[in-house]
Amino acid sequence: MTDTRTNDPVAAAIALAPQIKAAKDEIQAQSTLPNSLVKAMAEANLFQLFVPRSIGGPETDPITAFLAVEELSKVDGSVGWCSFVASAISIYSAWLPADVGQEMFDQPLDIRAAGSFRPTADARPLDGGYLIGGRWNYVSGSDHANWLVLNCNIVGDNGPVFDSQGGPVTRVMIVPRSVAMVEKTWHTLGMRGTGSNDVVIEEAFVPNEHTCLLYEAAATDGPLYEPRTVTATGWTPFAAMGLGIARGAMDTFVRLATSSGSTTSPTLIRDRTAVQTVVGETEAIISGARAYALDAVGEMWESASRGDLDPGPQILQARLAITHAVRESVRAVDMLFYAAGTNAIHESNDLEQYFRDIHTAGQHIAALHSNFEYGGQLLLGLPHGASGW
Repeated sequence: MTDTRTNDPVAAAIALAPQIKAAKDEIQAQSTLPNSLVKAMAEANLFQLFVPRSIGGPETDPITAFLAVEELSKVDGSVGWCSFVASAISIYSAWLPADVGQEMFDQPLDIRAAGSFRPTADARPLDGGYLIGGRWNYVSGSDHANWLVLNCNIVGDNGPVFDSQGGPVTRVMIVPRSVAMVEKTWHTLGMRGTGSNDVVIEEAFVPNEHTCLLYEAAATDGPLYEPRTVTATGWTPFAAMGLGIARGAMDTFVRLATSSGSTTSPTLIRDRTAVQTVVGETEAIISGARAYALDAVGEMWESASRGDLDPGPQILQARLAITHAVRESVRAVDMLFYAAGTNAIHESNDLEQYFRDIHTAGQHIAALHSNFEYGGQLLLGLPHGASGW
C-alpha cells in the first residue's frame, strides 16, 4: 500500500469540500459517511490528527487540528464531528508503548477510532489482561471505525472495584472494531452522518499492553500528551466543529439574502434593516468566539510546550473558550435561521441542516453550561469534582 497521506490537514480539508458537498444527501439518508469519503479523509490523516509520530502518526498541534476540523464543518457538521471524535479518541494511542502501537496498527498508519469514555460495561481481570463485554452508546463513527477505545468498569470476584475515595475503578481498552457488533440506534434531529450508534461486545480478551488509564502519564513524551491538558486538547476540534457550522450557516445565509426575497415579497432579504443588523451581530459573535478559542488554546499549547509545572490557568481559559465557542455558535445559527424566515425550513436550503446539526452538537458534554459552573468555581477558589481541569 502506497502512503499518500498528507502533512497539511488544513489544505486537505479544504480540498475535500467538493466531495463532501456531493455526498451531503447520501450522508443524511444513510446516517454514515460514504466509503469513498472515509478513504479520502483517512488518507489525509483527518481521523488521526493527534496520533504520535513514534507510531507513524502526524502529531498535529491543536491549532492546526482546529483549522482542519473547522474547514470540514463549514461544509457538513457530521464530517467535522467524525474527524474531531476520531482524533480525540485516538490520541490515547500515545498511552501505549511505541513498540506496542507499531505492532498493533498497520503501516502506513490508518487508525479510525471510535469509542466511549463512559464506563457502561465491565472488564474482569485475567492473567495477562482483561475479559470485557457489554454495551457502549453514542459511539460516533462506529460504521467506518477499525479500532474501538472503550472505558470499562473493573469488576472482580466480589463485584465492582472501588478506589480509596469510593469511586469506581475504570480502565480504557483498545480493541479491533471486528470484535464488536454495531446496533443502529442513531435516529436523531441532527448530526445524522456521525453514525453514533451503540456497539456491543459479547466477550473479548484484551491484553494488558492494549489498555491504559485515563489521566495517567502517557507512554509518549510531548506537549500533546500531558494528562492535565489532554481533555482540553482533545476537545479543541469540538470548538472548531461548532464554529465551522456557524460559519457555514453564515455563508449560506448571505447567499440566500443576496439572491432571493421572502415567500411574500420579491425584495431581497439583504435590503432589510433588521437582516443587516442580524448579519453584523452574528459576524461579531462568530468571530469573537473564534478569537477567544484560538487565543486560549494557543496559550495552553505554549504553556504545555514550555513544560510549565502548573498549566491550570491556561486549561481554565481553554475549557471556557471551547464551551463558549459552541454555545455562541448555537446562538448565531439561531439568529440566522430566524432571520431567514420560511426560507430556512426547507431541506433544499442548507440552513436547516446547520440548524439541526448545531443543536445536536450543543448537547455534547463539552458544550454544557456546567462547564461554566466548574470554571466559575475555580475562579472563586472553590473545590470542584470535574475531571480535565
